[in-house]
This record gives sequence, C-alpha cells and structure tokens, in this order.
Amino acid sequence: MKKLLLFLITFTLGACANQQTSEQYKSTEKQKAKQFQAEVQRIQKEYKLPGMTAAYVLKNGSSGNAASGFADVEAQIAMQDHPRMLAASIGKTYVAATTLALVQEGRLSLHEPVSVWLGKYPWFTRLANHDSITLHHLLTHSAGLADHVHMESFQMAFVQDWQAENNAFPPQRLIEFILDKPALFPVGQGWAYSDTGYILIGLIIETVTGNTYYNEVEKRFIKPLKLTETSASNRRDLKQLAAGYLSADNPFGLPTKTLDNNGQLYLHPGIEWTGGGLVSSSRDLAHWGHALFNGKVMSGDYRNELFNSIRIDPQMADIQYGAGVAIYKTSPVGPVLGHAGWIPGYISSLRHYMDSGVTIAFQINTDSGAISEDESIAQKIEMRLLKLLIK
Repeated sequence: MKKLLLFLITFTLGACANQQTSEQYKSTEKQKAKQFQAEVQRIQKEYKLPGMTAAYVLKNGSSGNAASGFADVEAQIAMQDHPRMLAASIGKTYVAATTLALVQEGRLSLHEPVSVWLGKYPWFTRLANHDSITLHHLLTHSAGLADHVHMESFQMAFVQDWQAENNAFPPQRLIEFILDKPALFPVGQGWAYSDTGYILIGLIIETVTGNTYYNEVEKRFIKPLKLTETSASNRRDLKQLAAGYLSADNPFGLPTKTLDNNGQLYLHPGIEWTGGGLVSSSRDLAHWGHALFNGKVMSGDYRNELFNSIRIDPQMADIQYGAGVAIYKTSPVGPVLGHAGWIPGYISSLRHYMDSGVTIAFQINTDSGAISEDESIAQKIEMRLLKLLIK
C-alpha cells in the first residue's frame, strides 16, 4: 500500500507563460487544444490503456479537454460518450472545502476537540487519541489514527462482503475496524494517511448541518460551479460511467471489469463515502481544482487553512499535506498542489502548478500495471501533459 500513498501525494514539475496579441492568442489556443488531443491519443495507445480523458485550465481561464480509447471495450463505446469515472480520493478536496466553508460560517472550529461533535457516539472513547484530536488533525492526517483500508480485518471482510446487494460498509462499520487500535503517534506529531479520519469528518459535517454530506457538497460547490458531470457515487447505477478494468489476479477477488451487463458496478461505490465518494470527469476535476486552489469556491480567504500543512515525513520537508490537498512546496518551477485518486479499475489525477497557473486533470479506466514501485504511469502522464501545455 506504500506505493499507493506515494502516488496520492507526489508530483511532477513545470510551468511558464507568455504574452501574445489577441489573434495570435486565439490561434495558439486552437493549436494547443489540437496538440493536447493528439497527445492524449498517443498516451492512451502507447500505454495500451482501455481509455483516457484529460482536461486543462490555463491561468487566464481558457480550457480544453480530450478523450481517447473506449469507455467500454467490449461494447466499443467511445470514451467521449461516457466520460465519467470514479474520482476516489480526489473527493477529499470537496470534504475539506465543505469543512472550511462551515468554519467560515462559525459552525465549526478547526482547533476544538472533535469530542464536541462525536462524543455522543458510544464508540467514541475507543478511538485512539480521542481526547485530543481536532478537525485540523483529521483534515491533515495528523491524528495518529489507523486506516481501515490497510487493515487485514477490513481486507478480509471486504473479500467476503463486497458482493452484498447493498453497501456492506456504511460509515460506522468502517470506523469499527480501527476501534481499540493503538495510536500510531501522539496527535500532531506525525503523519499517516487515513481514510477513516475523513469518514469521521463526514459524520461531523452531517451532525453540524443536519443534512447529508452529499446535499451539502452539491448545493455549496457542484451546482454553483456548474460541475454537471460530478455527482455522488453512492449507488451502483451511475450515468455516463466508463467501465473500469482490473488485472485478473487483483488481490480483491473482483471481476476484471467493474460493470456488469446492465452497466451497473459490481462493487458498491458507497464504501468510499467521505474518503472519496464522487463520480466525475477530467473536465470537472480540472475546473474544480482551478477554482479551489485560486480561492474561488467560496467567499473569504480560506486558503490559509487549506494550505496549513503537515510534513508527511521528517526526512521529506518539501512534500506536505494540508486540508485535503497534497503540497509539493519547492521544485524548479515552484509549488505544486493537488490530489490523486485510486479505486479498483480507475485512476485519477488533479494537479495545479502555482507559478504558471495551469491546472491539469486526467482519468484512466484501468489500474492494471498503472502503479508500480518505480515511477508510475500516472506520474509520466502528468509530466507529458504539462510539458505540452507550457512549451
């Protein structure tokens, strides 16, 4: 699982900008869009991906998107006709944004103990560090909590129960896997990625608002920003969803194709909830990231808290994690922000390059061979798309 964590938080490099006349600019933008489409086609074929989508937003707000390959290989459905995929952990950026919006409204505090909101649950005192965890700790993965995803007990239960008709792993069952487990470190004195911590944030959001998390995120961000290809992944039948493809020897015992003959997911995606929990497109992800990292998704300056980060390793000062955002603080071209997402059959990437103002997102509908101990395919794709847009 270490290679997955590194994939979720590491970045590539690059940036540049220049000025042109209006006519030259329009011509350049058209050419850039054509080159972007051609590069996406080359990448999809070179890496033998079933399908791929990608999108970008430039500093001035102009944008483009591309698609290549198949959303369903067997049915020969082109990717541009079914451009949505499970965005997995990129959904944490929405969870963090919702939390920061509630902080701005005075309904939450980042530095109060979470016992204020979670103390009512009978299991609360069985959480490691329960008496000192704050929302800031949960958002930055610095609470010292274990992660149910990496626990053998969860993995055994998953293999046994994933075929259940309904979601076999609602939020409180996920939390049960880490109860009575020792703290990984004292609160605020380390870093350990924890989907379970984000499940706890989801419970806090619903406790404070009296509303479902999905209703909150839709009314606050998805609708106002016109992210029409983004919605909750809390059901098996998701419109315009591309089929994902897994290795035959995948460790979860899942089918090699994520969709059945009726176009429904075999695995209930509700298992993610606020650990991810959204289906989206590269287009929407790029526009979301561009707005989020440029301070445009809510009134007031929330970015100080968004970027208030924790070092992921004492020996890696440059790579940090803020409120649902991974931060590469220094590089030859300056800071890089973003998140990646992985769920069986799908990989997504969202990156914002601060000095150039370029935001890039892409999604591929396979995880077979896409993440390795060496440089991942995903990282290579990020670099190729960036170099194309900044040359």
